[in-house]
Order: sequence, then C-alpha cells, then structure tokens
Amino acid sequence: MSDPMTAPTRAGIVTVAGFPNAGKSSLLNRLVGESLAITSSKAQSTRHRVVGIRTADNAQMVILDTPGLLEPRDTLHSAMRNAALAAVRDADVLVHVVDATRAIPTSFAEAAQLDQAPRASVLLALNKADLLDAERRDALRVLHPQAVFCSAVTGEGIEALVQAIAERLPESPYLYPDDELSTQPTRFFCAEFVRETALEQLGDELPHALACEIEEFREGSSPLYIRAVLHVERDSQKRIVIGANGQQIKKLGRVAREKIERFLGQSVYLDLWVKVLPNWRRNRAAVMRLGYGDPNTRA
Repeated sequence: MSDPMTAPTRAGIVTVAGFPNAGKSSLLNRLVGESLAITSSKAQSTRHRVVGIRTADNAQMVILDTPGLLEPRDTLHSAMRNAALAAVRDADVLVHVVDATRAIPTSFAEAAQLDQAPRASVLLALNKADLLDAERRDALRVLHPQAVFCSAVTGEGIEALVQAIAERLPESPYLYPDDELSTQPTRFFCAEFVRETALEQLGDELPHALACEIEEFREGSSPLYIRAVLHVERDSQKRIVIGANGQQIKKLGRVAREKIERFLGQSVYLDLWVKVLPNWRRNRAAVMRLGYGDPNTRA
C-alpha cells in the first residue's frame, strides 16, 4: 500500500446524473457530508447543477449534482436538461445513479438519449440498495457485475463508491483548497433552503411553479438580513403560499430561517415575500433571470 504522504493526489469533476428521483441529491449530500442539495420525494426538485467538494485520502472530488434527465416540456425543462448535459460533458468521472428498485437502463447513453457514449469513465451506482431483497440483489449482480450497490439513506456502499470514483480520477493537484465544501455563493444555498421548505410544506399543490430569488443579502448585518422572494405563476398560487391570515408563509419562513441559520452558524432575519411572475417557466428571460441558464444553449 502506498504511503499517503507520498502518494500522488487525484482530482477532477465527478458528475452525478440519472433519472428524476433516483436519489442523486441525497447521494451528493452523503458524499460531501453536508446538506447542500435539495432532497425531496417530488421529481425534478433539483434545477441547478449543485457543486459539492469532497477532499479526503489524497483525492478531491468536485461533485456536480444535476437535474434529472427528462424530456423537456417547457422552457425551464430545456434549461435543466442543458445544465445536466453540460455537467456530463465536463465530467472526468460520471456516476450514473439508478434507483435499484426500478428497471435499469442498458447504458447511460440510452438513459440520456445521447447519440454516443460520454467521454468520461462511467460508474453505475445502484442506489436504494437497502430496499432490495436478496433475490433481486443477486440478479442485479449477475446483470451488472461492475456496479456499486449503495444507499444514500443508510450509507451502505458509500465507501466502496468513493474508492471506485477516486480510482478513476486523473492524477492532479487539488483544484480547490482542501477545506472548501462548494464553489457556489452562500445566497444560492439560502434560496435553495427556502425552496426546499416550500416543497416540504405545500404538498403537491404547486411545487414546480415555485422559484426563489434572493433580492438582498446584507453582509455584516447582525442578525444577517436576507430578503427572499418566492415566485409563483398565478394569484391563486400566491394565496396558497401565504395561507389563511398569513399563517402558511410564517411557518414556511420560520423553518427556512432555521435551516439557513444551521448552515451559516449565525442568526438570520429572513424577510420572505411572494410575487406572481406569470408563466415564468415558459419565459426565456424569466428562466435566465432566476439563474437556470439559457434554455437555447445546448451542451
């Protein structure tokens, strides 16, 4: 075994990709050891590519969590698919995350409907392995002998997955300081915590119509002042978010503030508003303004 003090370091881009609800965001959070990406039972909750950094054992993984691979139904979906495919293009290692309880695609290219296989080394991660019975697990081992069985929920197989990724990374100096957890600004995560809380509390009523924008972030204030706006598409949706006598938005704001405070380690004043931005998911300018990228720019 090589001496970790003299062994070469490895570093590179690790893109986590797959169908919606495969557990990609939970897997990123497990790998990084921090809740950076929204986790929700609702499909398509990840809209941006979320960047997490894991540095340990002479390997630095810059991990990109991506929106689920899907057929675009509107302008927002087009931007999400482009973001996912751009991350695939950038990858040194591609972790194809599949829900092990469902049908397994024959290849990532098939799943993503690509004309050719990606240039990156592809590692199949069969997530939710804790839900498999012995018969299903044995059958999958025969069909996919190189796959890593893992569970983002229980931690099963995570060390094996980390080792398999590290072995595939190129030898390289670290790309970022070894104490960094992400390359994205704090306000990005604050917006995501607000949106995650809305997804949790509002059930199936309007999850896909919600977007969160940070309008003001006062560095140095005590408590830290954050003005956040939840955008919806119709007045009826705005009434749902606010609730009777404003009770829903008060509850939403309290829970989101607590999440942000835990993440930042300081007290926060969250000033939360709701605004109607009509049909924003189908409006290219609105989609770009809210930070989802250009739906017309293909990877």
